[in-house]
Amino acid sequence: MTTKETYEAREFKTVIEVSGPLMFVDLQGMGGVSYGEIVEILTTAGEKRRGQVLDVSKNLAVIQCFEGTSGLETKNTMCRFLGETMKIGVSREMLGRVFNGRGEPIDGGGDIVPEKTLDILGSPINPSARQYPREFIETGISTIDTLLTLVRGQKLPLFSGSGLPHNMLAAQIARQAKVLGTEEEFAVIFSAMGITADEARFFREDFEETGALDKVVLFLNLADDPAIERLLTPRLALTVAEHLAYENDYHVLVILTDITSYAESLREVAAARSEVPSRRGYPGYMYSDFSTIYERAGRIHGKKGSITQIPILTLPNYDITHPVPDLTGYITEGQVYVDIALNRKGLYPPINPLPSLSRLMKDTIGQGSTRSDHKFVSDQLYALYATGRDLRDLVAVVGDESLSVTDKKVLEFAELFEQKFVNQDYHEDRSIFESLDIGWELLSTFEDPYRVLKRIPSEVIDKFHPEKRDKDTNFNTVDI
Repeated sequence: MTTKETYEAREFKTVIEVSGPLMFVDLQGMGGVSYGEIVEILTTAGEKRRGQVLDVSKNLAVIQCFEGTSGLETKNTMCRFLGETMKIGVSREMLGRVFNGRGEPIDGGGDIVPEKTLDILGSPINPSARQYPREFIETGISTIDTLLTLVRGQKLPLFSGSGLPHNMLAAQIARQAKVLGTEEEFAVIFSAMGITADEARFFREDFEETGALDKVVLFLNLADDPAIERLLTPRLALTVAEHLAYENDYHVLVILTDITSYAESLREVAAARSEVPSRRGYPGYMYSDFSTIYERAGRIHGKKGSITQIPILTLPNYDITHPVPDLTGYITEGQVYVDIALNRKGLYPPINPLPSLSRLMKDTIGQGSTRSDHKFVSDQLYALYATGRDLRDLVAVVGDESLSVTDKKVLEFAELFEQKFVNQDYHEDRSIFESLDIGWELLSTFEDPYRVLKRIPSEVIDKFHPEKRDKDTNFNTVDI
């Protein structure tokens, strides 16, 4: 649109309908409008808004309005098609800044001077260029670091529910996450979608008070913002993450909350377009839409940086078979399950390791990465806790009179595991070595470790068991 003629030819005052977040424009047979193209909307009151082409035919363009359609008239509203897709200016200066869901600064720090302007849809990563994720990311949370290890370049969603402290957990991970044993640059991109003003205030104040904001880029889309904006927010965040990771060699952790709010917006837009609904009213393409977000995580051969994702989902009615977590599970590499029963017991963070999983953990932990006893301690803690939970259910039915001495110790272990290992303070940042030592402390409550600790080889028990190891041995370094 460099000439006046082309520019005027792409301006229309032929809005024929406004429906929800959508606006329908008659192209009068002129064509030349493309899917995904950005539109400038000039209202009769002189206000400028922006939108994006969702669907186009020879005579009709369907536009989603980012700022909403409230107050728009069909008469005299002008639409200017700009001939380009949605882009964002990116820079390292974005670290420590707060933006709204459209990528506009809202912290009073002025506009960003961009180093580059990038398309928010990103570029697909060639599968042959992907590097297998292996490096351990320490979150400072015992349950995650020891049993559900987060790996650099992984997609590890957090399954939660309404009223559970997933926002606190997300803020704690963002504040404490680090790459173990390196001096490499680390950054956090925090993308919040459909949150309340109180939740937005919590995130900002928490990061500011703890000093973590310096390494965080914060995108905030509020619940009263237009739903269509929610579809942009994660893509803006991931575009910034790609610039920091692949152009500036940062190891970037992207936290996306709440993916369920994103899916609700996707359903709302699909309904406004009169699309045929699929499961529970969600559009049939929701799986492929999710993949355009989740698959932007990873590592690339020849690049020092990486992108790791923690999407957070609030499960409707705590239903793990709901389409949003169900489809997410097919794309991502495990899940961290926030448990309502543990939360009711007053534990924080209420992470239940039994339905949780990190599929990449096995290739990341152990000698040269964390500590050589990591896998064995993890397996043993998991096995004993699972047995203890089963015994707890059994005792609730038949009582504990028929339990053996060992069963009673396992039952006691399950309670200690929840109180001392799962439970920790919101501001407590435990190293992986501290978490492993707490695990050994719990395992040492069994009088005959060689008989009970069947998942741990005897030589590992001899080396690491608190009552058998050399008291002068220091295990608080990466075991190489």
